[in-house]
Amino acid sequence: MAAAVAGMLRGGLLPQAGRLPTLQTVRYGSKAVTRHRRVMHFERQKLMALTEYIPPKPAVNPRCLPSPPSPPQEETGLIRLLRREIDEVFRENRMIAVCQNVALSADDKLLIRHRLRKHKILMKIFPNQVLKPFLEDSKYQNLLPLFVGHNLLLVSEEPKVKEMVRILKSVPFLPLLGGCIDDTIVSRQGFINYSQLPSLALAQGELVGGLTFRMAQTHLLLQHQPFQLTTLLDQYIRQQQEGDSVTPASEQPASPDPVPNS
Repeated sequence: MAAAVAGMLRGGLLPQAGRLPTLQTVRYGSKAVTRHRRVMHFERQKLMALTEYIPPKPAVNPRCLPSPPSPPQEETGLIRLLRREIDEVFRENRMIAVCQNVALSADDKLLIRHRLRKHKILMKIFPNQVLKPFLEDSKYQNLLPLFVGHNLLLVSEEPKVKEMVRILKSVPFLPLLGGCIDDTIVSRQGFINYSQLPSLALAQGELVGGLTFRMAQTHLLLQHQPFQLTTLLDQYIRQQQEGDSVTPASEQPASPDPVPNS
């Protein structure tokens, strides 16, 4: 009786002969670790510490050495297309102005582009990663200090400086940095001074008028001496003719005495 009670207290009744127990205790958990890493002997630890390889320190700190050259990037078709377009822009346009590309709204940028296009001035935007290598290998390398940050180009086949400066003055948040006119590098003040010059037709008219006046003066100066010489010669010939006509009249012989009548 005491054994049965003890079995019930332990979690179930004792199994009867020929029957499986109704309750079985199953052990859940990690398995027992049977393989432990053996601790190295103290003498072996000292021997390994003494024979450990210590690499020599470099003569120059690696942080002071220049960084290794990066592998050359493969040129994509887009980069070749942009480079060809940049070369065409710098070759076919006489005026190239560099402006700071500020954050403009799409409507403002479209309005400025339309106002510039009326005077045949185009707005071009190229990435500096493509534009700077082109400028380094060309005659426009002195323009490199202008390309800092985001920039845009205003180009035209003819130097429409007066129209461009007038439009940019109405847009104060689009600063003009500089550029080149007829392969001559010009600053911002140079563009302003160039815009104040008279038009080409007026300058040509003034030049033609000045040259015509000088030519007329030269023509008069060249004709003055021959005309004076001709006048003096005519006067001399007239005086000689008058002298010749007076001399025979004064030298004419007197008439003979009349014959007396016989």
